[in-house]
Amino acid sequence: MRLFKILIVIGMTVVSLAYLASCHSNLNIKTAQYAVNGQKLYVANCQNCHGASGEGLGKLYPPLTDASFFERNREQLSCIVRNGMQGEITINGEKFNEKMPPNPHLTELDIAYILTYITTNFAKEDSIYSHEEVQRALKNCK
Repeated sequence: MRLFKILIVIGMTVVSLAYLASCHSNLNIKTAQYAVNGQKLYVANCQNCHGASGEGLGKLYPPLTDASFFERNREQLSCIVRNGMQGEITINGEKFNEKMPPNPHLTELDIAYILTYITTNFAKEDSIYSHEEVQRALKNCK
């Protein structure tokens, strides 16, 4: 029975990777792996506020679909996920000013997975947030 469950999980992972790769033809296998792992973490840690498709929650919580915001703030995103955020931001031309709580329990690799998932699925980008990039960014948090 345990072997069956393991085989199911492996099968689901392979199918998820194939799905991601087919939807985003520019994704390499490492980026797809990060995104698959990030999806699980996103569901557990981010989805309640930002929605299943990154659509946000009205005027309370911003959507995670603004590729230009991610591009302009790439170096700060790791810090935002780990330490939370306070103050006004503009996403897709709309202003948001609710406090985002910190996530100190997330590891550097967890953050890399989540950011890769968000940007490849919601913002339709094709770049990975590497573990090393997140490590460097977290060292420089203000």
